[in-house]
Amino acid sequence: MESAAHTVSANGITQAVRVAGPPDGVPVLLVHGNASSSAFWEPLIRRLPATLRVVAPDLRGYGDTQTAPVDATRGLADLADDVAALLDVPGLFAPEARPVVVGHSLGGGVAMRLLTARPERVAALLLEAPVSPYGFGGTRDLDGSPTTPDFAGTGAGTVNPDFVARLAAGDRSDDAPTSPRNVLRATYVADPASLGADEELLLESMLSTAVGDDNYPGTAVASAHWPGTAPGERGVLNALAPAHFRVADDLVSAAVKPPVTWVRGDADVIVSDTSLFDLAHLGQLGVVPGWPGADDCPPQPMVGQTRAVLERYAAAGGTYREVVLPGCGHSPHLERPAEFVAELLALTGVPATP
Repeated sequence: MESAAHTVSANGITQAVRVAGPPDGVPVLLVHGNASSSAFWEPLIRRLPATLRVVAPDLRGYGDTQTAPVDATRGLADLADDVAALLDVPGLFAPEARPVVVGHSLGGGVAMRLLTARPERVAALLLEAPVSPYGFGGTRDLDGSPTTPDFAGTGAGTVNPDFVARLAAGDRSDDAPTSPRNVLRATYVADPASLGADEELLLESMLSTAVGDDNYPGTAVASAHWPGTAPGERGVLNALAPAHFRVADDLVSAAVKPPVTWVRGDADVIVSDTSLFDLAHLGQLGVVPGWPGADDCPPQPMVGQTRAVLERYAAAGGTYREVVLPGCGHSPHLERPAEFVAELLALTGVPATP
């Protein structure tokens, strides 16, 4: 399929969306991850059958959507509310459509929050390398217990400032490990060759990220606990912090429990029990000095947490399926597209194109 760009007004902001397929097609809603945009879905959309109705928005502060502030104290609810509003925009979906919602990374957290807020409008969830239901960093066990009272080591203060500066400058070089291009190659996928001819499209998508205190990365506050920074109340990285985003119990208690498919790569270095973006793990490796040790600050068991919550979801009446792709990194839809499309079509009930 080919997508077309549209602009709509929903939830009080102007949102850019990519749309493909007939209005009465089987509905699919694609929610992109952090430091990207709906353009990240283009390689997937090309592979989908024309019987689907695909809508892929740019989240606020990404792509061509309005750069509206993100209130971190609401977790990812600002973003989920934006996406939920699209369900009722005339012409995007058929009236009262219940799409299969696909969320990548941060978008997986948005999809979870959408499910808890509007469960009657979600036919199924496809979580692709999703953030843990207990947020990103700062928790020690499968129940999401905090390592410190203020969730030190999470939020906007944990990001590499040189990456932020290069992102803001629109840096397209490959002259440093912190350049957006090299971050894309080294962490978004396990094998940079899987980016292929789409590398420039995907890099452009990363560079569309709005940088600032109200968006990426957000504000930080000082902490008396290692590593000396805690999440603030503004911006997207703080919205991902466990101080603000903790959706596990809401998922388990959702009145309607659509089926969930969880797809991840076993070589993911972003969402992992040994994440290279978790300061506790980096401290354990000796990369961040002063780490207080595993008793005080263990790495977050991100994968284990997601599995434990989905087990609770299933025990409460839902169903889930975990799909692990060997040798795959953080972006299965780019790295293993055939397997990813098959999982998506299984949720939609649409047969694969011969």
